[in-house]
Amino acid sequence: MKISARNTLKGKIVEITKGATTSHVRIDIGGAVVTSSITNEAVADLGLAVGKDAYAVIKASDVMVGID
Repeated sequence: MKISARNTLKGKIVEITKGATTSHVRIDIGGAVVTSSITNEAVADLGLAVGKDAYAVIKASDVMVGID
């Protein structure tokens, strides 16, 4: 896999919650869990399932910081 994004985090899928058109895919990347919202079609095309290895690929143009 070659992509332009430099932030790729390998982990294991721990949960997939399907909605009407969008799924939330949760990936454990070593104790932290990243959640991605992708189409149900993408979940099917990629053959995603709980327990499979996957990459969280992060491409962001902004990072926001907040405090209490």
